[in-house]
Amino acid sequence: MPRKSWREALATYANPATLALLLLGFAAGLPYMLVFSTLSVWLREAGVARETIGFASLIGLAYAFKWVWAPMLDQWRLPLLGKLGRRRSWLVLSQGLVAIGLIGMANYDPQTHLSSLIALAVLVAFASATQDIAVDAYRLEILGDEHQAALAAAYMTGYRVAALLATAGALYFAEGFGSTAKDYQFSAWTGTYMVFALLMLPGLLTSIWMREPPAPPHIHVAPPKHGFFHQLLAISAVIVMIISVPTMFIQFYQSDLMPMLLGDVSMHELLYNDRAFLRAMLYSTLACVCASGLFWGGLAPVLKTAAAKYGFFHQLLSVLLLIILLIAIPAMVTQFYESDLNLVFQGQLSLQDLLYYDRAFLRALLYTLLTALSISSLFWGGMAPVLTPINDFIVRYRWQALLLLSLIATYRLSDTVMGVMANVFYIDQGFTKEQIASVSKVFGLAMTLLGAGAGGLLIVRFGIMPILLIGAAASAATNLLFMLLVGMGPHLNMLIVTISCDNFSAGLATSAFVAYLSSLTNLKFSATQYALLSSIMLLLPRLIGGYSGVMVESLGYAHFFLATALMGIPTLLLIVVQWRRDKRQPLPDTMPPAVDKA
Repeated sequence: MPRKSWREALATYANPATLALLLLGFAAGLPYMLVFSTLSVWLREAGVARETIGFASLIGLAYAFKWVWAPMLDQWRLPLLGKLGRRRSWLVLSQGLVAIGLIGMANYDPQTHLSSLIALAVLVAFASATQDIAVDAYRLEILGDEHQAALAAAYMTGYRVAALLATAGALYFAEGFGSTAKDYQFSAWTGTYMVFALLMLPGLLTSIWMREPPAPPHIHVAPPKHGFFHQLLAISAVIVMIISVPTMFIQFYQSDLMPMLLGDVSMHELLYNDRAFLRAMLYSTLACVCASGLFWGGLAPVLKTAAAKYGFFHQLLSVLLLIILLIAIPAMVTQFYESDLNLVFQGQLSLQDLLYYDRAFLRALLYTLLTALSISSLFWGGMAPVLTPINDFIVRYRWQALLLLSLIATYRLSDTVMGVMANVFYIDQGFTKEQIASVSKVFGLAMTLLGAGAGGLLIVRFGIMPILLIGAAASAATNLLFMLLVGMGPHLNMLIVTISCDNFSAGLATSAFVAYLSSLTNLKFSATQYALLSSIMLLLPRLIGGYSGVMVESLGYAHFFLATALMGIPTLLLIVVQWRRDKRQPLPDTMPPAVDKA
């Protein structure tokens, strides 16, 4: 990427697309916090048990696996809303669902309608994750690589401001409306969530008014070959089958069918008194009705799409298959481990007893069957829409893909692992909660946004790789400031310096890394590849971060911070190697960049 003057670098922030990303970032930051930390406070204030609140946090899986359904956003323009364009239609749909979900949450009291509230929170989380996919894709396609850091900085600014408003601001609103830990008032939380539903309006209007990015060359969105109601019938049948088949097996297992076959229970008692058997028959009927569509073409929109052109429902089927695999494989291994299969091999248990009485083994067989059915789709193209973007990345970069993926997986390792223990360290060091909140909210937020803005400016001026290297080095080196703080006790000024430097380097590194990921993405699969690469970015740091408490216990804080700083060295070496390779042999084009106008 050619270097530009300081004036040209500053001009990147004057582009209308930058303002659009600022407002879209604000719309993305609101729902994320409202279904996590703020919802947890609401549930606890309403008297919901901690265990239930912990299970409710699983809503976050929607964000962790958003790359699974990202291919749908790449390959399909929505009906009706599709007139707005491929990206804007998905943005309007997802933002509308977020607003509707927040309004719905505002009308359900967790003390009396907890299940309905959680169901709506799940809707908000999935719609919000879909919005994130669409925003990233829009950002990648609206301007070229040299503008990506500036766009990312604008997005991050809007996101962080919204996150602060949806956490501290939401708690302020709820208390101002009359709800406290000692005096819970449902009406106060209703007003709070209604306010935030209205705050989705600026993002929604932005999605309607902003320019649709030009479609990348050679991209083809296949027109539907079947009518709307035929498509709706097909997808409904697939969803019903996915629910009915496993439930059918479970209900048959819980029924008295086996005692009836052994002669211990009569058919009359089974039909009239065994509710599990009746439920099993119901789910069997539903599964058979849906499967019968295979013989009269009812599922044709899902199962008979050409391999080279993936329709909306083919996309959805591939997403469902991948979700089943992600759930079924670990569950299968767990259930086999919990079963008595080893006793059969040791001769202490008969195979008949295992099949009749070991529920864990039967659940393991069910998950095995689901896994086998999903994997078999590889031979008839069912998962092709999900696998095609991944295959494209490997084909374009060949063995160099390993180097790139290693760089992506380790870039945020140093600061992410350290960050897990940061707040715990502040408390152990003797700082008050008020000091921590004030410094992290005021200085931390300001320095993060300043670092992100500086990153966008410097990348346009000097290119991506130098700033990527500086960001990685600064993120690792600032961990040494935490090591110095260990021996200084609750030194407030040093805390301000440490958090300011750490957050500035994090903002700089994030904007550089977003620009780098954007340069690796094929615009034909922009939503899918960026969602997948950004997920890889956090996978290893989060896994190792889970052991950060163990590391502190065994090493102490000083050596822990030193160890996390040293974790940044492999990343620096990988950047240097990749930088030298880029000078000798530039990375393959990801497709011509979009024209720089808005």
